[in-house]
Amino acid sequence: MRSARRFVVGISGASGAWYAQRLLEILLGQGHEVHLVVSDYGKRLLFDESGVREITLASLCPALAKGTPRARLAQIEARLFIHPNKDVGAVIASGSFLHDGMVVIPCSSASLGAMATGSGSNLLCRAAMVTLKERRPLIVCHREMPLSLIDIRNMETLALAGATICSPNPGFYLLPKTVAEIIDFTVGKVLDLLKVEHDLKIRWESAAGD
Repeated sequence: MRSARRFVVGISGASGAWYAQRLLEILLGQGHEVHLVVSDYGKRLLFDESGVREITLASLCPALAKGTPRARLAQIEARLFIHPNKDVGAVIASGSFLHDGMVVIPCSSASLGAMATGSGSNLLCRAAMVTLKERRPLIVCHREMPLSLIDIRNMETLALAGATICSPNPGFYLLPKTVAEIIDFTVGKVLDLLKVEHDLKIRWESAAGD
């Protein structure tokens, strides 16, 4: 039985809603507590890519919601805390709020820049800033390309401050056959960085005789 932990997840407006949804599905399905914050453009992203109209467990993780008995589903819902992005006074904006790491997935260039400059004008960036100052894991899954020099320097700034830049680049050496397998590769990397056990197929196994 995996011990329950607490994580913060931020969704901003770069393409990659499915990465975030899969991460939420696994963390919540394993019994972890998740505090979620979605930017305004993140909401647009979820609607455009996944048809999500309202930020709820059922809309974000439909497979989990449909395949789970009602009693257990209620327990999972109780572990998902959804915070308005404009509420910079929410608990995740405080350094006294203990958690095991924050993931921004996907991360837009706008959010990347705001975090790199220490902007706390919205909850997503404020929570990231607090995560860094408290020396907790901050994983940034920037999902835009090509990169401008501004993006590169913002990544450098965040990396020097202690963040991990985890771009969603799939490993094709595993010969993925579905989009879901490509998504799982990135999500598995994020889970590794959070030190969360998982069964996703991401490990390299060299051919016999190598």
